[in-house]
Amino acid sequence: MNIGVLKERNPGDRRIALTPAVTRQLTARGHKVWVESGAGEGAMFSDHDFLRAGASIAYSAAEVIHRSDLVVKISTPRLDEVDEAHPGTAIMAFYHMAVAGPQIFQRLVAREITAIGCEIIETDDGRLPVLAAPSEIAGQMTIPLANHLLRSSSGGRGILLGGSPGVPPAHVVILGAGTVGTWAARAAVAAGARVTVLDIDPEKLRRLVQHVPHVATALADPETVAEAVASADVVIGAVLIAGARTPHVVTREMVERMRPGSVIIDVAIDQGGCVETSRPTTIAEPTFVYRGVVHYCVPNMTADMGHSASIAIAQAMMPYVLLLADRGIEGALRSSRALARGVYLYRGVCVQARLAAAWNAPCQDLYALLSGGEHGRAPAQQS
Repeated sequence: MNIGVLKERNPGDRRIALTPAVTRQLTARGHKVWVESGAGEGAMFSDHDFLRAGASIAYSAAEVIHRSDLVVKISTPRLDEVDEAHPGTAIMAFYHMAVAGPQIFQRLVAREITAIGCEIIETDDGRLPVLAAPSEIAGQMTIPLANHLLRSSSGGRGILLGGSPGVPPAHVVILGAGTVGTWAARAAVAAGARVTVLDIDPEKLRRLVQHVPHVATALADPETVAEAVASADVVIGAVLIAGARTPHVVTREMVERMRPGSVIIDVAIDQGGCVETSRPTTIAEPTFVYRGVVHYCVPNMTADMGHSASIAIAQAMMPYVLLLADRGIEGALRSSRALARGVYLYRGVCVQARLAAAWNAPCQDLYALLSGGEHGRAPAQQS
C-alpha cells in the first residue's frame, strides 16, 4: 500500500503522525511510505531519518496525497488537502468531528473519502487506545502549566503549587477521572498540591485512587462541582464523551464565583470545552482572562511537545496503520471492531448515527457497505 504522511500546518504544531521507527516497520513489510519534505523537522526528525527508514520524500502535500491510498496525519485535514484526494482515499487523523463544523464533513462526503477518526477508535472494553497517547501527555502538561499560570506575572494568584513550610499548597480540582485526569492528578500530587478529582463514574474514581493515592474524590453533580470550583486555585477540565461535544460541566456563574487569579485549563476544548466561558486559544496566545480568572484553552496543546507527542501518537497508531496497510482498507475494517468504530465516513457515506443527526445527513451501516449493500455483521475478532 502507498501511505502518505503530511506536514502539520496548524500554527505551532510541531508533531508528525509517523516517526522513522514506525515507517521502518511499514517499509520492511513492503509498503511504500511517502513523507512530505520537512514534515518531521518540528519533531526533530529529518528527511534523512525517513530516507534511512526506507521512505520516499515528496516535495509537496499534493504529491503525497496523489500517491497515497492511505494518508496519515494528526490534526483535522484541511479543505485543500481533502480536495487533492482521489475518491476512495482513506484519511486517518484526529478529526474531533463533533466540533469540526459542517464544511469539512461536506467536503469529505463530496470527495468520497473514508475518514478514520483516531479519537474514536475504541476497543471492546471501552478503551480509546490512540487517543490515550496524547491524553497522557496532555495530563502531565497541565501541572507545569498551572504552576506557571499561577505566578503573579502571568495574572495568577501568586501561589506556589506545592506550598512550603507554613504556606498551604494550591488546591487543584480535576473534572474527569479518565486518562487526562489520572495523569494530571498524578503530576499534581507529585508537585505537592492538594488535589480533588470529580467524576460521574464511581468505578473510575476507585481505579484512580488505586493508582494515585492521596487524592480526594467525589461524585460529580452540579452542587458538588460548584462547591469544588469555588474553592479551587486551579481547575483542570478533563471531561470526555467519545465522539460527542463535551457538555458544559462548569457554568459561567461558577466561574464568576472563583477567586481572581485562579486558573482554568480546559483540556476538553478540542471537543468544545467543559467550561462555559472557554474558547479556543493558540500556542502563540494560549490564555485569556474572564472576570479575573485565567483561562488556558489550547485544543492542540501536545503540539508544543513535538518530539515526545509524535513518538507516543505514532506508536499508538502503528497497530492500526499496519493492519490497514497489510489487509487493505476493507479487509482491516472487517477484521477489527476497534478500527471499524473509528470510521466516520466510508467512501463518503456517513456511518456514525450521532454525526449524521448533527449534520442532517443520511447514515448507513458500515458492515452493510463492506458487504456490498447487504446487511453486514460485525467482525468476530478485534485488534
